[in-house]
Amino acid sequence: MDKNTITAGVLIFLVLIGYTIVQAKFFPPPQPQQVEQTQIDEKSVEENSSQTAQVSEEINSIVYTNSSEDSASANENLVEQKYTITTDKIKVVFTNRGGDIVSYELLDHKDTKTGTGVEMADNISASNRAFSLAFGGAENSIVNDLFDAKEFPEANGEKKIAFAKKFSDFTLVKQYTFKNGEYMFRMNVVIDGGENFSALNFPTANGMNASYTLRTSPQVGPAFDPKIDRYESRSFLALNEGKSKNIRLGTGQFKDYNKEFEIAGIGGKYFCELVIPLKNSILENAYYSTEIEIGNSSNAQARLVRKPITEKQTNDIYYVYVGPRAEKDLRVYSNAENNGWNLSGYRLTDAMDSGGFLGWLETILKWILELVYKIVPNWGVSIIILTLILRVALFPLSIKASVGTTKMQELQPKMQAIQAKYKDNPQKMQAETAKLYQEVGYNPMSGCLPMILQMMCLFAMYNLFNNYFEFRGASFIKGWIDDLSAGDSIYVLNFNLPLLRSNHIRILPVIYLVSQLLYGKITQVGGTATAAQNSTQMKFMTYGLPILFFFILYNTPSGLILFWTMSNILQMIQQVIINKSKAKEKNSAAQKNVVKMKKR
Repeated sequence: MDKNTITAGVLIFLVLIGYTIVQAKFFPPPQPQQVEQTQIDEKSVEENSSQTAQVSEEINSIVYTNSSEDSASANENLVEQKYTITTDKIKVVFTNRGGDIVSYELLDHKDTKTGTGVEMADNISASNRAFSLAFGGAENSIVNDLFDAKEFPEANGEKKIAFAKKFSDFTLVKQYTFKNGEYMFRMNVVIDGGENFSALNFPTANGMNASYTLRTSPQVGPAFDPKIDRYESRSFLALNEGKSKNIRLGTGQFKDYNKEFEIAGIGGKYFCELVIPLKNSILENAYYSTEIEIGNSSNAQARLVRKPITEKQTNDIYYVYVGPRAEKDLRVYSNAENNGWNLSGYRLTDAMDSGGFLGWLETILKWILELVYKIVPNWGVSIIILTLILRVALFPLSIKASVGTTKMQELQPKMQAIQAKYKDNPQKMQAETAKLYQEVGYNPMSGCLPMILQMMCLFAMYNLFNNYFEFRGASFIKGWIDDLSAGDSIYVLNFNLPLLRSNHIRILPVIYLVSQLLYGKITQVGGTATAAQNSTQMKFMTYGLPILFFFILYNTPSGLILFWTMSNILQMIQQVIINKSKAKEKNSAAQKNVVKMKKR
């Protein structure tokens, strides 16, 4: 076994060991949570019981207190009205039609297109509202009756509103409770049965019975155009025992999730809605719907189906998170001391769009990025510095890969001769090729490790920069790159540019294109001129591919394209250094040969 093979093997072994250590430190496997879950369940039962009694008293304070009262006459004087609750985080508008939400504005996060707070209850229509109920399965229409409403005086830091509707044999109450400093609210769905009540039980399309279906918002804001905002999307989220499922949604879908889950909801690139039943055992299953109901705008909605109700009085408690899909806001619900609801044990950070098996590397890079930001409080500058750190760290590997490429180019004539000589004897061709590699001390596998490590870092950086919440609305250079989560802009036209599907004049993609073309040219100069390099395929790789990517990446978030551009520029600098080193070595070798010839 040659020295290069041993070196490559040792490096691969060290990478695997490093990966294991980092994985164990930053991403330990989910530990059994039986004790914690038992504590949560006991607390849930206790809280559920006390809240049931409290809400029952509040039900009696709403209009329907007389079980013999005729529901038709009680409704004849009701008209649709709007009600508003505002905290330091949110502004929510309700309608007494169904007791639903028609607007949910995040006050501390602005929609970059409208300048107002991000609207989390989008695509609202007369037949589909946020946190509405439908009796029976997910395919059924929502309850559209007028409810009686009651706003409660603020007490213990809680703002509360309830809606009640008396049906023939039961009263339905929906009660919402909000707190300052919280993106999460509590929703109580109470079924208060009368003397004739037996069960709330309806057949569904999939053959199971259900009492009702709870819907999230028809769409999560801010609004986006999927044809232009290619890096924006919507996903159905399901969390279960430390595991998460992220299903990217298309258009015109209506599907049964049909798997176990504890928490479910909808996520966008930067914001999400998560529904957390205090007792997850009450839910039968979940659906996700992306039906088009308003214009050409697709919904993105989760529908949670509740099992049949047989008790005369039932209080279903849901905690609903509507806010940033950011670690600092989601992790507070793992510890009761960090949130106003005293919730603990909920790993809502699993709802984040992580880097998959490269999540550990993404975490390390994010930690370095945030450390740099503390020193230089500008996210654009932090991206450049992190890219510089990464390129410097990978420089030795780049040299190794370049040396391997040069050796491979130098061996091409001899390899072609072997291939021609032994074209009818593959075994002999393989043996002679291995012998040639051994003679010159070249191991083709030694160039794989540097490339693999570089690709791992590039993929991790891509996912980090494409989804990092802090980039949203973060300015790098005012007047040019005002939002690292959106494309740069120096001028806005009143028409869309051909092929680019944008009316913005952007400079960063042009800089990226120039850097990519120059990098390709410098790479060619540093190599040995071969027929392959002059081929049509090589010209396409050098010129055609960067131009193609210019059109694809024109509307890319500027934080991401800034990273790619800086990476290209730094790679060019590295390649120039490598080329000069190669030229120096070549000249030195030539001089030695001249000296040898003179001595002869």
